[in-house]
Amino acid sequence: QVQLVESGGGLGQAGGSLRLSCAVSGSAVSIRTMGWYRHSPGKQRELVAAITVGGSTNYADFVKGRFTISRDNAQNTVYLQMNSLKPEDTAVYYCNAVRGAWSWGQGTQVTVSS
Repeated sequence: QVQLVESGGGLGQAGGSLRLSCAVSGSAVSIRTMGWYRHSPGKQRELVAAITVGGSTNYADFVKGRFTISRDNAQNTVYLQMNSLKPEDTAVYYCNAVRGAWSWGQGTQVTVSS
């Protein structure tokens, strides 16, 4: 059974930075395209960033140039470096495989104050 444990969220200021981590157990992040998603109140969960098996990355337009997704295969962990935070980045952030998603973890709350 795959488990996803997200961490690193908290309260950030506009213009500041946070680094999220997603520890995966039960499967290897190196063999799946992994993504970070976010869910804001009143909105559908949306894909923020993804990293392929080959290391290619893709970003939603609203985070492009500000967020960076990366992966540590040895630690079986996926990261999301969030810079130049905006209040609209406030959401619960989750990671998961982009195709064939596993059961969702608890997510990590990110709150950005203006």
